[in-house]
Amino acid sequence: MRKWLSGVLIVLAVALGACGGSDHVSVTESTLPPTTLATTTTTQPCGDPKLDAGWSLTATAARPGELAVYDTPSPAAAPVRTLPNPRLINNDPNAQVPLVFLVKDTPDDNCDFVEVYLPVRPNGSTGFVRRADVELVPNPYRIEVRLGEFRLLVHKGTETIMDTVIAEASDNTPTPGGLYYTTELIKTPNPGGAYGPYAYGLSGFSEVLQSFNGGPGQLGIHGTNQPQYLGQKVSHGCIRMSNEDITTLAGILPLATPVEMVA
Repeated sequence: MRKWLSGVLIVLAVALGACGGSDHVSVTESTLPPTTLATTTTTQPCGDPKLDAGWSLTATAARPGELAVYDTPSPAAAPVRTLPNPRLINNDPNAQVPLVFLVKDTPDDNCDFVEVYLPVRPNGSTGFVRRADVELVPNPYRIEVRLGEFRLLVHKGTETIMDTVIAEASDNTPTPGGLYYTTELIKTPNPGGAYGPYAYGLSGFSEVLQSFNGGPGQLGIHGTNQPQYLGQKVSHGCIRMSNEDITTLAGILPLATPVEMVA
């Protein structure tokens, strides 16, 4: 049994709960870009799929409704929580996104469950979902954020396809290091605003701000209308990058792309 991505990437924003800027991102169906998702599901019934180096595994809720999450992979266990599919950004019924997870483990000895990272507090929370309730899709992309170096790298398999400068969080509201994944992609209503044209939401949250700007303190990665601050510590926890770079990522990265925040 292999633990998936025990030390991989992190970043990304939405709602934008732990980000600076005067804009408040409101979203409607027209502002949400088409979701980039892989189309080939894994067919292996149990155990670790044979993934190439640098790839991860995405679990997408297979049906609408409440998805049960368990704290143990036992057929007799009762769910410890449920998560809605689709998810509503800012509780807006016109802003729906699919419920996705980054897979942590596919047990060799249990064909009925998959262990996944959860987009909830505390950061790094995991749980088990039934294989029958999700579709498993391989993903070649991952993001690496090197905090302190002001660098964001994007990898496709073993190849680095982007290495760019970013703005980071201020010292009083630091971005917590760890492994996260992208949970949603928003096309902002004001591409010339504080969040640029696109914003990715992450599965992680600020450990300082329980709420911010009307959101839950969610971490994110987004563009900026102040490129002169790239290479500096200026945000409330999110990662800022150039509008050109975030637009490039919005066109290629599927949801549930792992993001490792290296502190």
